[in-house]
Amino acid sequence: MTVIPMPSPNSRGTLFQLQSTMFLRFCLKGYLNRRVANLYFLTISILSWTPMSPVSPITNVAPLSMVLFISLVKEAFEDWKRFQNDLSVNNTLVDVLQGQRWDRIPWKKLQVGDIVRVKQDGYFPADILFLASTNADGVCYVETSNLDGETNLKIRKALEKTWDYLTPEKASEFKGEVQCEQPNNSLYTFTGNLIIQKQTLPLSPNQLLLRGCSLRNTEYIVGAVVYSGHETKVMMNTMNVPSKRSTLERKLDKLILALFATLFMMCLIGSIGSGIFIDLKYYYLGLRGNLSGADELQFDPSNRFLVIILTMFTLITLFSTIIPISLYVSIEGIKFLQSIQFINNDLNMYHAETNTPALARTSNLNEELGQVEYIFTDKTGTLTQNLMEFFKCSIGAQVYGTGITEIERGLAERIGAKLPEVQKSANAIQEKGFNFDDVRLMRGAWRNEPNPDICKEFFRCLAICHTVLPEGDESPEKVVYQAASPDEAALVVAAKNFGFFFYRRTPTTIYVRESHVEKMGKIDDVPYEILNVLEFNSTRKRQSVVCRCPDGRLILYCKGADTVIYERLGEGNEDIKKATREHLEQFGSSGLRTLCLAYRNLSADVYETWNEKFIQAKSSLRDREKKLDEVAELIEKDLTLIGSTAIEDKLQEGVPACIETLARAGIKIWVLTGDKMETAINIAYACNLINNDMKQFIISSETDEIREVEDRGDPVETARFIRDAVKTQLKNCVEEAQQILRTIVGPKLALIIDGKCLMYALDPSLRGTLLNLSLNCSSVVCCRVSPLQKAQVTSLVKKGAKKITLSIGDGANDVSMIQAAHVGVGISGLEGMQAVMASDFAIAQFRFLTDLLLVHGRWSYIRISKVVTYFFYKNLTFTLTQFWFTLQAGFSGQRYYDDWFQAFYNVFFTSLPVIMLGLFDKDVSASLSKKYPQLYMEGLRNVFFQWKVVGIWTFFSVYQSLIFFYFVTTSGSKPQTSAGKMFGLWDISTMAFTCVVVTVNIRLLLCCNSITRWHHISVWGSIVAWFLFIFGYSGIMTNGDRQENIYYVIFVLMSTPYFYLALLLVPVVALVGDFLYQGVQRWFFPYDYQVIQEIHRHEPDDNRRAQFLEVREHLTAEEARSYALAQLPGQRSKHTGFAFDSPGYESFFAAQAGVFAPQKPWDVARRATMMKSRAKTPKTPKT
Repeated sequence: MTVIPMPSPNSRGTLFQLQSTMFLRFCLKGYLNRRVANLYFLTISILSWTPMSPVSPITNVAPLSMVLFISLVKEAFEDWKRFQNDLSVNNTLVDVLQGQRWDRIPWKKLQVGDIVRVKQDGYFPADILFLASTNADGVCYVETSNLDGETNLKIRKALEKTWDYLTPEKASEFKGEVQCEQPNNSLYTFTGNLIIQKQTLPLSPNQLLLRGCSLRNTEYIVGAVVYSGHETKVMMNTMNVPSKRSTLERKLDKLILALFATLFMMCLIGSIGSGIFIDLKYYYLGLRGNLSGADELQFDPSNRFLVIILTMFTLITLFSTIIPISLYVSIEGIKFLQSIQFINNDLNMYHAETNTPALARTSNLNEELGQVEYIFTDKTGTLTQNLMEFFKCSIGAQVYGTGITEIERGLAERIGAKLPEVQKSANAIQEKGFNFDDVRLMRGAWRNEPNPDICKEFFRCLAICHTVLPEGDESPEKVVYQAASPDEAALVVAAKNFGFFFYRRTPTTIYVRESHVEKMGKIDDVPYEILNVLEFNSTRKRQSVVCRCPDGRLILYCKGADTVIYERLGEGNEDIKKATREHLEQFGSSGLRTLCLAYRNLSADVYETWNEKFIQAKSSLRDREKKLDEVAELIEKDLTLIGSTAIEDKLQEGVPACIETLARAGIKIWVLTGDKMETAINIAYACNLINNDMKQFIISSETDEIREVEDRGDPVETARFIRDAVKTQLKNCVEEAQQILRTIVGPKLALIIDGKCLMYALDPSLRGTLLNLSLNCSSVVCCRVSPLQKAQVTSLVKKGAKKITLSIGDGANDVSMIQAAHVGVGISGLEGMQAVMASDFAIAQFRFLTDLLLVHGRWSYIRISKVVTYFFYKNLTFTLTQFWFTLQAGFSGQRYYDDWFQAFYNVFFTSLPVIMLGLFDKDVSASLSKKYPQLYMEGLRNVFFQWKVVGIWTFFSVYQSLIFFYFVTTSGSKPQTSAGKMFGLWDISTMAFTCVVVTVNIRLLLCCNSITRWHHISVWGSIVAWFLFIFGYSGIMTNGDRQENIYYVIFVLMSTPYFYLALLLVPVVALVGDFLYQGVQRWFFPYDYQVIQEIHRHEPDDNRRAQFLEVREHLTAEEARSYALAQLPGQRSKHTGFAFDSPGYESFFAAQAGVFAPQKPWDVARRATMMKSRAKTPKTPKT
């Protein structure tokens, strides 16, 4: 067999070449993953090998190697798992035709053109051209769950010319040529021709079996390999999605640049100082003839410019610790553990019904979840359950169905109306997908209606116009329908309950068991020959079948969106058209999903002429889909309207409460849906997204003026008119919105716009006006929008407003929107897993967004912000002590600390506590985070990671570094040892380093909101690790300069009172500023979460609550007060800091109520006095 175009020789096999396991490429990949920071560390490592370096090269190379090694181990573990998986897949056996027999060979030896046999429940090893099947009429059933998550079976049909190639003897005779498109990643399209026996036959996706799919309900199939290896469609879809970086991470890059600038300034000051200081008059420096090599050049007073340059390189190496070497690997480790341990294991986001936990598909965006300001959501399957139930219908201008929807009940409650109770009939049918009750249509009663013929066509359209597959016994009670969507299954179930039971399908025939057609009680099995299927897609928004009835009549049945169907109706039947349109609006107002049904009787001549064009379009290799759509337009016209269906899709549990909570958190929610405007508005009402108190701006193309222009049939004039109308409406809305916003107390704003108007509003000339209006609205609803428009709207806010966006959806049509946002969330729903596979986070229900954003997102943002600023603080503090020493050492570049002190500072002595901070710090509990969603606004304002915060940390870094250097140096300048000797450089620097390690670790406890045993273990363990290290390090005698530097230093120090006095006083003096600042800040300028901490500080632990219950008769007055407060609903919050009423609590709650109430610091004394007086006042217990 010949396949044109032939894949390149290097990719013919299916062996997966895991290129990342190549050592050089693997190491380079791991190195580049650390971004530009590793380039800096590599440069420092290279400089440390030069003669200008004051530190040993190994002390710079070792930490970098360790950090990279940890990162590479993680990458290697992930690559190894992928390699093992690839190995098992590559060695899977498949039957391949060799001569006239089947031989089993591994997948990796499979090549294009091979004839293969795949058995039931087996997976297809490549993209295969389907030739023959053991089933009748050359069909097979395929499950595509590995591709799109859909478990419903798909039917595939081989060309009739190849049905005989089933046995190895016949298959060996197969000779043909396939002309097909280049390999691509489109799973749902395939264009090609099969040339066999001098005849060209068109190929479509129905003849292509994709790699990764499995064979079901078929003994075996025979096919020919078309694409293999990396050229299969599934492998073309595994290309890496462009990675997303969080906003905080991009701001971190700016902080790193600021540190670079600080480093440069420190080095510049030191190098210029060195150039000025070097002078021969300092004879004791031995600058006259006593230097050699690099020292002679670096300290040559006759060439001060060279001295400045060389000293610059020396100081860069010396001050290199200002950039934390372990920052990136620590942050990634923290975020990885946050994802797999906290998000993935959160029971509050576990959906028991579907056994679906939350899934963090990436850990790069954890903190981004804490700063989301705009949410873009799909409706169907995201806000609703996507469990479709046939609820009402309109047939021949008559409405059927007596139920009342949730939306109708909610609307009645809003306007204060009372709906009558609807009693279901005693014989009402209860079945999944069918919630219809009207005795006029059930059990053949439709025959007594005024329009029984129209009813009959309505039911036949439901039973015939679909792509559903029946499974199981051919009985109404046991049949199971496999449908591409819940809507389609609900319509077929409805047809069955109306007496038109679809029970069998072949590639060319549909069998329907019709009841009560000829006369009451009579049941006939009627075959309908399916001649053509015009499939549904997002552009056509309709589906049609051409069938031949047993009496020879040719009929086209069509169902689709009302706007599409009405455009293709023939003349006449104006009463039905008008009444059905009114019914559609009524259904939409009730929150129901609607479809219109129509048919057309075809003559044999008309059909034959059209079918020739259809076959020609189907055989085209170029623009096949476009040509098929054009041919479909030729026959989908002059339709006769039958009626419409109304399907109810109920809201998911907890959606209204979730949206209300997110709105209180300052998050704006936009609904982007393909439904009718009336349906979308009513769903928005039901979700608490829109209410009657809002000022609603509605921009719609469904106006009388636009319809009048559209009726003229001039597309150019219609486009111009709609563009002008949209421009005028946007301008008027913006002006009115500005007037409302100028008022002191005005209503909230909501914008509703349909897809046709949105198309023109997204034009570059109107985009800015649309964005301006949208950003001033609390809620936005876009209806009748396409998947592309969803992505365009998301990108408009993302790029235009510079706000952090989140998109959430459940279907393939939401993928572009999910990928366009900063954060993409997929719903594990009933429309497959494509949305999940394209997402960053996956959840089972929309309501879980509350926990994902307000709890995990907020915690992650606060934690990562603290981790970054703490890293910045501890490294700047450490480096500045070296800088102060440089100023005192003649700018010579003499190191203050031992090389290994500097090397291990970030890796061993201060790294573990900050990881515990990033994992376990918690300002308030999860329940309080949801109870007070306003806390989330701190993330929107970026309160914890802004230059002001960095400046405060910088101030205390400078202060503490001055304490460490000058306090220790000055106090150690007098004779201290028992021998009366003064401390040397290494004694003083070791003492200073000890104080630095102790202080920065204790400082971490001050910035923690909750302290767990892991904090204590890491902080005190790091301090103990330093002492263990220095005991061993200074107690070993080795050759080299360490002998005169550190040997026995710690033992000399610990033999003096100076050591213990300095170890006690230096950390206290260094931290007293932080302690006072935190007290003033918490008292006078509290954060929102600190207000909540104070409110709930009296809530005892669970074990304390039990003790209270046991001794409640013997409580003191203060204990009684605490116990009474503990009984109030709430959640305990363990935190450090001061336990007193914050003066900012009124301001916090007043702001949430929309009342301006500035803080009054002078009230603090009054409140404190009142608290003291209350505490002193004795309370007499009642008897």
